[in-house]
Amino acid sequence: MNYVFQFLRILGFCFLGEVLHALLPLPVPASIYGLVLLLAALRAGVVKLEQVKGAAGFLIAVFPVLFLPGAVGVMELGALLAEIWLPVLLALVLVTALVMGISGRITQAVIRWKEARRG
Repeated sequence: MNYVFQFLRILGFCFLGEVLHALLPLPVPASIYGLVLLLAALRAGVVKLEQVKGAAGFLIAVFPVLFLPGAVGVMELGALLAEIWLPVLLALVLVTALVMGISGRITQAVIRWKEARRG
């Protein structure tokens, strides 16, 4: 029963994200609003980590399953992708390298910032 209440808390923040998405004229997905609100609530102490940890762990464990419908959709577009495979492959490789590079730089900057803050 504890997991149900934890999951309902997470859903509440998802709902608030949907409300913000409907109200604000910004090109930000509702899920991002919900995640930011949940993070703010956790940081402010409004929501304790123990109040969402179990359900969040379960959602993270089943997260890969959520990609299956998208993968099946891509497989159904095989004929279309066969015609444009080279541009798609180049885009995937370039975007992956770009994301990895930017993520690495940001991670290094955060690590340096935390070390400078400590000592």
